[in-house]
Amino acid sequence: MRRRTVLATIAFAGGTPTAIAQESFPSRPVSMVVAFPPGGQADVVGRPVAATLERIWRVAVPIVNRGGAAGAIGNAFVARAAPDGYTLLMALSSMALLPEAARVNGREPSYTPEMLTPIALFAADPTVLVVPAASPIRTIEQFIADAKARPGQVSYSSAGNYSALHVPMAQLSQAAGLDMLHVPFQGGGPALTAILGGQVQCLASGPGPVAPHIRSGALRPLATWGRTRLAGFEEVPTLIEKGFPDCEFYIWVGLFAPAATPAPVIERIRAASAQVARDPEFIRVMAASGNTLDHRDGEAFLRFYNEDAARLVRTVRALGRIE
Repeated sequence: MRRRTVLATIAFAGGTPTAIAQESFPSRPVSMVVAFPPGGQADVVGRPVAATLERIWRVAVPIVNRGGAAGAIGNAFVARAAPDGYTLLMALSSMALLPEAARVNGREPSYTPEMLTPIALFAADPTVLVVPAASPIRTIEQFIADAKARPGQVSYSSAGNYSALHVPMAQLSQAAGLDMLHVPFQGGGPALTAILGGQVQCLASGPGPVAPHIRSGALRPLATWGRTRLAGFEEVPTLIEKGFPDCEFYIWVGLFAPAATPAPVIERIRAASAQVARDPEFIRVMAASGNTLDHRDGEAFLRFYNEDAARLVRTVRALGRIE
């Protein structure tokens, strides 16, 4: 009788224990997984998002860096996490192409995009080609001429095979007929450290991580992969305007949850994400980091994601198997 009374009280209060848990979300810390080491684009955007969510939700939102396999390890971890909203993924655009890269190389993907639900986009910028300031290369024309003159010798770092820092360089190599040396690392942070330390000669990066080093004079931008010139880098030409129409690539950063997460929880996270995008301090931090705020959610993010994913899959298939 006592147990029956307790259940009746819960039902009268507004529904099942599951429904009540959804209505009170979040009632404990929410982990935000970044599938790369600190310092890369997803990390640079993810940290101010997490800090703002902490102020909105009044619970801790720790960043958990789970790097490896160009992001596949962290992506798969969240895809298989409990679908309760307490494990989220701050993902890069590469999350859409990694499963196809696995198939191209004869492997079973560790996750599929269908295992993750898009919640909100926070940034979407074209990659920027940079060289060290000490390099004698000052224009994209000089860069291409140098790479053609030294096949296999001009090196570039990336966050791993098929990563968002590898695919744009592969696009440029294919379009310009270049043979460059790819040096993969375990994330965007180490890839950036490599060019700053003189281990490689160039890097394709989202503007956020490289902007401070461009402003400090440590790095020089040569070109971007956008359809139009990038705000803040108006003097830097696009590869499209230099005669390479297939060189279009964006590093976007978006928030995802496991696919089976209940709709009420997804809506709560989406609503909080919209608050983040309007928060003055978040807007200031994003601008200072060199990232262009591009908030989209719901159907708008889904359309953007599907269109970009289709383009990325085509690029991976053209790139083919990597031994």
